[in-house]
Amino acid sequence: MLKNRISLTPIFGVNHVGDEDGWRHWQCENNDPQFLLSRKDGGQGWAAGWYRLVIELRGNPEQILSPCLYPDYGEGASESTLIPLWYRKDEQRIDCIIVLLKPAQSLRFDPTVQISEFSLGRVKMSRLTRPGAYGGMIRALCSEVESPRKFGFLDLVGDIWLDIRQGGLKHMVAELKRRYLGAFPDAGLDYSNWIRMFDFSDDKALAARLGGLKERPLISIVVSTYNTPGRWLRRALDSVLAQAYPNWELCISDDASTDAEVARILNEYAGKDGRIRLVFREENGHISESSNSALALAQGEFIALLDHDDELHVEALLCVVEEINKNRGLKLIYSDEDKISEKGVRFDPYFKSDWNYELLLGQNCISHLGVYEAGLLRELGGFRKGLEGSQDWDLALRFSEKVRPEQIAHIPRVLYHWRAIPGSTALGVEEKSYAALAGKKAVQEHLQRVGKKADVSLLAGGYLRTRYFLSEDVPRVSLILPTRDRADLLKVSVSSILERTKYPNFELLIMDNQSKLQETFDYFESLRSDSRVRIVSHDAEFNYSAINNHGIAEADGDVIGLINNDIEVISADWLEEMVGYAIQPDVGAVGAMLYYPNDTIQHAGVVKGLGGIAGHIYSGEPRGSFGYFGKAKLVQAISVVTGACLLVRRSVLEQVQYLDENLAVAFNDVDLCLRIQQAGFRNVWTPYAELYHHESATRGSDNTPEKMNRFLREIEFMRKRYGDSLEKDAFYNPNLSLDRAFSLVFPPRV
Repeated sequence: MLKNRISLTPIFGVNHVGDEDGWRHWQCENNDPQFLLSRKDGGQGWAAGWYRLVIELRGNPEQILSPCLYPDYGEGASESTLIPLWYRKDEQRIDCIIVLLKPAQSLRFDPTVQISEFSLGRVKMSRLTRPGAYGGMIRALCSEVESPRKFGFLDLVGDIWLDIRQGGLKHMVAELKRRYLGAFPDAGLDYSNWIRMFDFSDDKALAARLGGLKERPLISIVVSTYNTPGRWLRRALDSVLAQAYPNWELCISDDASTDAEVARILNEYAGKDGRIRLVFREENGHISESSNSALALAQGEFIALLDHDDELHVEALLCVVEEINKNRGLKLIYSDEDKISEKGVRFDPYFKSDWNYELLLGQNCISHLGVYEAGLLRELGGFRKGLEGSQDWDLALRFSEKVRPEQIAHIPRVLYHWRAIPGSTALGVEEKSYAALAGKKAVQEHLQRVGKKADVSLLAGGYLRTRYFLSEDVPRVSLILPTRDRADLLKVSVSSILERTKYPNFELLIMDNQSKLQETFDYFESLRSDSRVRIVSHDAEFNYSAINNHGIAEADGDVIGLINNDIEVISADWLEEMVGYAIQPDVGAVGAMLYYPNDTIQHAGVVKGLGGIAGHIYSGEPRGSFGYFGKAKLVQAISVVTGACLLVRRSVLEQVQYLDENLAVAFNDVDLCLRIQQAGFRNVWTPYAELYHHESATRGSDNTPEKMNRFLREIEFMRKRYGDSLEKDAFYNPNLSLDRAFSLVFPPRV
């Protein structure tokens, strides 16, 4: 084991305020303190491989949030290479096992993500063998992790053996790393601190907000009970009684509980507060029929849904009514949610997208807290029998058929706490497998009602995949592929498109942008016998937008595909998958799942503002990752998809006047997608069109002064055109960071 003693050199955001007993004291002047790790032996760089990193770090544990390491693999530090670190607050040190995927030129250490004071002591990195690293992770999982479920050694060994049998050693290592990183207390610590810092209610502020309401509609909270354990039923009822907004009624249907304590508790609470209304069913009808019985009691203008063992945030109804006051045309309102343990600890927050139709076909992304306009709910017949377990998903789908997107509001606040106990789907859909089947039925029947021919299949985790059927007369697709020399790369891309694509009606326009090598021209000549291929010369300085606009003008297709020359097809049905969404009348651009050649994710959608102008999510994660709440495996509306593989109808391009030629290299796809979005279309990303992306191998890097100046001009162009709206992405959440995708932001941008 090679040990390196390390020194820390401040490079940004910190002031040295003193020394004491081997500790150096620092004051952080912003939320991004940075140090450079330097070897005391004078060595330069860091070899690829496994290490144990130990950093003594004192400070207020509530202020040491998301410590991380940024390796510079030759392209600068970036969020795509970030390594989270395990801060052991009781020991006041970082101590964890990390891996450098490639030789690193330097390592940057960020101890926290907020203004704070802290002290740093000794730092050391010890080189580990692979077996030593795996053993260290196993020891940590078995004996050091403070979590609801400690891993027993035999249990873990059994799991590891199963991983090897199912997917081989590579899969086992990936799963071990996932478990190890998942055991870091950082995420839980982040959220508990985030709650303390940003999710509290001030009585004076609440009174002022109540006083500012012009309209105070009655909200009917609908609950169905059945043999609910008394402690959870009381917690649910108490959360309603504690609501800051007073104009509510609680309509409870007991579904013929056999436990007498349920009726006793319900009558006790009804005696306390006249706003509680009860009905006791004589026969058990399950959740849909029982909820309809509760709905029959309701007199409110809006209906809020609450499960019998969950809890509402104290501001839940107030936030809903504030939203209604902003827009009296609302029909459906939903919020973010989290889970709450048996001990009352909140965890696993789901910070949701705004209205996202495609995502709703794959998961119930409305869920809790869901509030529905009562008149339409009754018009739709309430909850449907036969959809038990996903009756609220079915309801959200039926509502979506009757309302316009502007009548659906998402409140980016955690207003609902979902009880995570055995038997609850909060712990996983496997707890109630019938719920997944009911969800599939709900989506299938929704698609039938709206006249869309599609197949719905069930995925792991209870998620769903929808595949649109294409008619025999499929639209012609024109794939536009700019290139300049690099025939070796071009051959891989073109042959994969021509040989692996099942879609029957496409043409490939290779846009030759000043190629000079005979090898390239020889390859062009070999393609001329294929009627699907055309070579079009674009004899001008490189301008990605201009080249593609030229190609669009030459193309025959009603659907246009923008394709990089470093794309390699994986899935034979990639084009059918993308066309199925591109031809939907309200869909604009459609993007694909792109992988690096090492089977890590390159592109799974782009978020506005992430890392600056816009950034890729899940970049660097292994193929097969589920992503944030399963979204890396689900079709969804998203603000931006990459132009490396993008499909869009010609009519949409004509409406937005094509790509903007002011953006010659960077952000032209971002700009195109944002203008398509502004024109009223949804951009969609699908993980089921899979391709490799060899990442702009023919264009070269932006490391010359001329190229850097052009890049800066294009950044300024985007900032001038879109301004602050770049930090407001409807398909991302203002409680999530724009520095590190899907991590919490301190403070929220709400």
